[in-house]
Amino acid sequence: MRRFDLDTWEEILITITRNKTRSLLTAFGIFWGIFMLVALMGGAQGMQDKLQQGFVGFATNSGFMGTNRTGRAYKGFQQGRAWDLENKDVERVRRSVSEVDVITPSLARWGIEAIYNEHKISGTLKGLYPEYGEIEEPSITYGRYLNEMDVRDRRKVCIIGKRIYETLFPEGGDPCGKFVEINGIYYQVIGVSMSTGNISVQGRSETSIIIPFTTMQQNYNFGQKVQLLCYTAKKGYAISEVEKKVAQVVKQAHFIHPDDEQAMIILNAEAMFSMMDNLFTGIRILSWIVGLGTLLAGAIGVSNIMMVTVKERTTEIGIRRAIGARPNDILQQILSESMVLTSMAGMAGISFAVFLLDIVEKAVSEPNAIVHFQISFWEAIGACVLLMVLGLLAGLAPAYRAMSVKPIEAIRDE
Repeated sequence: MRRFDLDTWEEILITITRNKTRSLLTAFGIFWGIFMLVALMGGAQGMQDKLQQGFVGFATNSGFMGTNRTGRAYKGFQQGRAWDLENKDVERVRRSVSEVDVITPSLARWGIEAIYNEHKISGTLKGLYPEYGEIEEPSITYGRYLNEMDVRDRRKVCIIGKRIYETLFPEGGDPCGKFVEINGIYYQVIGVSMSTGNISVQGRSETSIIIPFTTMQQNYNFGQKVQLLCYTAKKGYAISEVEKKVAQVVKQAHFIHPDDEQAMIILNAEAMFSMMDNLFTGIRILSWIVGLGTLLAGAIGVSNIMMVTVKERTTEIGIRRAIGARPNDILQQILSESMVLTSMAGMAGISFAVFLLDIVEKAVSEPNAIVHFQISFWEAIGACVLLMVLGLLAGLAPAYRAMSVKPIEAIRDE
């Protein structure tokens, strides 16, 4: 086989630049195909990172249960009966369902007004136990979270969310120890949570104010009422199975038909996270399909142009064969030209896509929340290998056609 030296490279370059417009248009198909593939893959990764940041600290194995009017009559109670969860339900579930890891009640009031000096903002007031932090982990910047003494003594203390803090204390600094008025009652700030989750359980975390659950029940006349049961499953158990047992225990205690699906509102966070993972898997597959389809169209264009080039160089190829060039030499020359054209266009497409993705990444990232709108190193290597394979495949048909050229017929064709 002919040695692949500097003269060979010079010949390839001359062939490609002989018709600059045609070569550029052909290369653009490869450039655009690989650009689309890399940009879509990087964009999908960035979107996933951005969305997942909103779920940081939220337990994926958690579930929530609320009440609704009954859908079936049962044990003397009519259909459409209103009912409430109560404090005793927490202990009932804790005793009866061994698969439950954490279970805690929750209360909320929407549209409350928080005031500090001349600043005011509307938000959500939540009554929680310290255990709720294992379901939706707070990002405490100043102070602390709730503790057992706050609950036991029904303390008038609160943890404020990000937007509450920024509105009431625009000058910044540690607000702990200061008192915020909430609907006529003063609460001492003991912590600031900077959580910004996408899952809003009884209101968004950044516009919420958290107080002890017992304080909430006492100050706002909830009695023994509970709005939500919040629970997590132990390791090795699916929340979908656990919630069925929790529902069974609660229905039995409140005289609700075992098959009444309407009487309870159930949220399965595990199913939500699974659905999100499936969504982004589908987006990645779609990105590959679109990118590879565009890239394949570009490779077909390269193959067609190489066929035209071979046709135009029939006499040249015939003369080479006449003076001793072997079929493998002709094959190597045509394949080399195809692979060089494809590789140059592809590398330019990858570089441009990475450049644009880097700009997008810097534009949407925050100091404490970097979003990666980029492809991995091995994905980049895979794209390069793909380019080489496509260049090889695109040049096969023109190369075999060039090998079939016979010297006498080529000269006669001239």
